[in-house]
Amino acid sequence: MKAAVLHKYDLKLKTPEFVRYETVDDPKIIKPTDVIVRVGGAGVCRTDLHLVEGVWRGAIDLKFPHIMGHENAGWVEAVGKAVESVKVGDPVICHPLVTSGHDLACRRGHDMQAEDSSFPGLNAAGGYAEYLRTGERTLIKLPKSLAPKDVAPYTDAGLTAYRAAKKASRHLVPGEFAVVIGAGGLGHIGIQVLRALSAAEIIVVDRSKLALGLAKECGADHVVKADGGELDEVLKLTKGKGAEAVIDFVGEGGSIEKGLAMTRNAGSYYIVGYGGKIEIPAVTMIITEKNIIGNLVGTYPELVELMALADRGLVTLATKEYKLKDANKALHDLHAGTVKGRAVLIP
Repeated sequence: MKAAVLHKYDLKLKTPEFVRYETVDDPKIIKPTDVIVRVGGAGVCRTDLHLVEGVWRGAIDLKFPHIMGHENAGWVEAVGKAVESVKVGDPVICHPLVTSGHDLACRRGHDMQAEDSSFPGLNAAGGYAEYLRTGERTLIKLPKSLAPKDVAPYTDAGLTAYRAAKKASRHLVPGEFAVVIGAGGLGHIGIQVLRALSAAEIIVVDRSKLALGLAKECGADHVVKADGGELDEVLKLTKGKGAEAVIDFVGEGGSIEKGLAMTRNAGSYYIVGYGGKIEIPAVTMIITEKNIIGNLVGTYPELVELMALADRGLVTLATKEYKLKDANKALHDLHAGTVKGRAVLIP
């Protein structure tokens, strides 16, 4: 099969060729619960750029050559002998984590903390290819309204945004405020989820005019340009008190400090993006009673919920399509910030 293959790190993201388009061996059924998926779309994620530049060294056992791509959807191509829930030809979306389902964390519904797991695209071969090996437990059948290439990025970007926005929606009531920092690939989904699940007034902060335009399309009530005066503007909109929920999809470049300052006392700051550090005096935490909540990729049931919203048209994913052989252009466009929404590779 053809694949876009990573052969080495590029610590400064300067070379024109991050990955090499080449022929590799097809994936094979190994376990009786394995499923081979013919990839219909593979999302291009900023985590992929972090892999290229070596951010995950020490955290992930990455072996070269490596096939990235952890946001995948397609059609079932082959199944192991124990697979019963899907058949060849079924259109499916793949939860990014493959687990056995037998350990205690999985049985409690906390698959992301499973002791025995693999993450195609990170520590196993991913979907920047024509075919992908995954497990039966990851697969959700797609309704006729949703095509694989249109939903692939939901499996990480969408699911992560959904998890954070869902947490916030549980305590947001009419008359309260939610701030979304970053209206890119994750943020534009988070805005729509907040709009679908809560009645809070939504304020979106971003430095990009393109992203702020997308935020308005997605249902933001207010958009604020991150030009140095964004904190004052958010405090003005929230009558000087800050928002009950702040979801930070950036997590670096000053967004953490400003995001916490935008959070009202007893409010909740949800950190999704990473790269920076959270540093706050203990006495400030005590006096303000602010909550700081980390967010990882959502669960399988949450992906089912997100697909239900997508099926009803309540959440729409903005995508830009690239051919698999043009993976380098997609990665460079993402790095340059010129992708509206999410880039998707089509084999």
